[in-house]
Formats: sequence, C-alpha cells, structure tokens
Amino acid sequence: MFRLPVFSVLLMVCLSACNPTPEDDRPGQPVKHRQEAFKVILRASEPIGLMLGDDKFDAENFARLAARLSEVRDGPWAYYGADTNYPPSKSRDEVWSQPDKFAVERQRFQNATDTLRAATTRDAAQTAYNELRASCKACHNGFRR
Repeated sequence: MFRLPVFSVLLMVCLSACNPTPEDDRPGQPVKHRQEAFKVILRASEPIGLMLGDDKFDAENFARLAARLSEVRDGPWAYYGADTNYPPSKSRDEVWSQPDKFAVERQRFQNATDTLRAATTRDAAQTAYNELRASCKACHNGFRR
C-alpha cells in the first residue's frame, strides 16, 4: 500500500489552509452567483460531450440535454456588473475594458447553443458541440485568469 510521507501530508494541509479561496462578501454576492451559473452550464453541457464521446447518440436524450443547456445559458451574464471584478472572480480586466469583444464572445456562445439545440443527427450534434467548446475556450483564453 502506498503511503504519503507525513511531511507531504502536512505540507498539503498547510498550503490548503494558508491559501483559501476568498468568499464573495459583497451585497448580493454577484461573483458567487456568476460562478455558480457557470457551473450549471458546465453540468448541462458535460452529458452532451459524454454522449458524443461514447458514440452513443440518442436523438431524444440529446434534444433534452441541448434544451436544458439553452435554458441555463443566460445565467451568468447578469452578474457581470461594473463593480464585480474582485476576488474570488477569475475574470480578467478585459471583460470590462473590452466590453464589445466580450459581448461578441457571449453571442458566439449563445449562437453555438442555438445550433446545438437545432442539431438532429450525430454529425450535426458533434459539429455544433465542437463549436460550443471552441466558444467556451475562446472566452476563457481572452477573459478568464
């Protein structure tokens, strides 16, 4: 049986305790709500990726999953107020300094969810899902730490 040395365990505990994630203590907790909304989007999109990755496309289940993603896709955007760039936010300053570019990326994501929801075949779903992932990656690369 593999056992970590005591020093390693103590070091991990100390690092965890010494560098906690700050809480969102601002009124209304916009950063916390924004982060939770993104987690909901992730939980809605992951089953689609798993279905396509396992090559077990089920059109009816896919349609249900894509509809759910469409329902939750707008969740985080209302929480990007002018004064919401503070820890624990992982957003870069570019969200606020380049709002037009951020809006373009948000629209790209929304368009990708529309295309995904309209897909009825496995190939169309895979293409749409790839675009959805690309839109997420582009936004993360440009606007997230």
